[in-house]
Amino acid sequence: MGEHIIKLPDVGEGVAEAELVEWHVKVGDIVREDTVLAAVMTDKATVEIPSPVDGEILWLGAEIGDTVAIGSPIVRLKVAGEGNAKPQGAEAEAVSAEPPAKLPTPKPEAAAPVVKASPKSDEPKAKPAASQKSTAQPSVPGAPRPEGERPLASPAVRLRAKEAGIDLRQVAGSGPAGRIGHEDIEAFLARGPRVAKASGLARNDAVQDIKVVGLRRKIAEKMSLSKSRIPHITYVEEIDVTALEELRAALNKEKRPGVERPKLTLLPFLMRAMVKAIADQPNLNSLFDDEAGIVHQHGGIHIGIAAQTPSGLVVPVVRHAEARDIWDCGAEVIRLAEAAKSGTATRDELSGSTITITSLGAMGGVATTPVINHPGVAIVGVNKMMVRPVWDGTQFMPRKMMNLSSSFDHRVIDGWDAAVFIQRIKTLLETPALIFVD
Repeated sequence: MGEHIIKLPDVGEGVAEAELVEWHVKVGDIVREDTVLAAVMTDKATVEIPSPVDGEILWLGAEIGDTVAIGSPIVRLKVAGEGNAKPQGAEAEAVSAEPPAKLPTPKPEAAAPVVKASPKSDEPKAKPAASQKSTAQPSVPGAPRPEGERPLASPAVRLRAKEAGIDLRQVAGSGPAGRIGHEDIEAFLARGPRVAKASGLARNDAVQDIKVVGLRRKIAEKMSLSKSRIPHITYVEEIDVTALEELRAALNKEKRPGVERPKLTLLPFLMRAMVKAIADQPNLNSLFDDEAGIVHQHGGIHIGIAAQTPSGLVVPVVRHAEARDIWDCGAEVIRLAEAAKSGTATRDELSGSTITITSLGAMGGVATTPVINHPGVAIVGVNKMMVRPVWDGTQFMPRKMMNLSSSFDHRVIDGWDAAVFIQRIKTLLETPALIFVD
């Protein structure tokens, strides 16, 4: 028997380090070749690290949330044969007999040190009542979690559960701290869902500490930077989209032999309206370098579309919207949304926006105060569409109405300019034929 050390591989994109966002294994697990060991994140792309060999996990070299350098040891395996590492003396015995649960991030220039830990340190901290319950009554597969407790699972597992129509609160996790893995989803599907019996009303004094890591940490940093540096001004305007919705429905019904077109949503129309409005006010399509005191005004219009994914908020970018027609915009939005939700979007597809659209769809509310995507200077927010009575001068008529709630960097964009920009978009959306006039 020998030992095999797995180092953090080069995950591409020219990065020198990555954040460990999830372990799929624990010390003592038997893994096969290609078993996913961990997930790491670079910027907003998550990469899974598979095992190149069969073996038993002896040591894990980092904790969730740690930043690990490319080439650093992250896993030590016991394998058949010699392996690629030869531990010597007491160190080898310590690794085999007593693997640690909590280790510092390993340095790239040397193998990670082995730290001895007491048996109690291998178990996650829990309140005494919860510990007594777990020892006296083992968890029942499929038993629901207490109200308000969030299941622990990776973005890939959450996506798989969503596609299978599984409520993760009904799935028992076999990983550390009850983390749900792919094998737990498979076991749940094989067993079939079980309806939990109502236990009545009861007090719940549990407090769960959730470390902010991965994409959620990056979102927090980005939002904090934006709100701390950018003085926001938010402008809300009401748009009558009745004619636009009639046109959109007609275009979606139109079929052309040999021509395949995407189903149009509101977004491609809004994107084209923004392109036309930016032609009159190019300063809206800018990035503000507040350290250097320079506004970079871009000719190319790269529209970021804020999208909610199982792992959090990301902003895929439709590049050069000024060179795309309405159907090309629609097709690119669909492609990028699918890539973002599946976690396959590249770094380039998730960066470089010069202006942003944010929309919550049917949950968009009456008005919002969107946060600018730093270092941009403008974000256009779409609120939900509703049929409202509108006075036309002689009578009330039912009209499809929608608010645009948009925010601007007041250091660069004056309130008057913000209002002119949104009023131009309003005119284009309310008379949608103008969108197609060059």
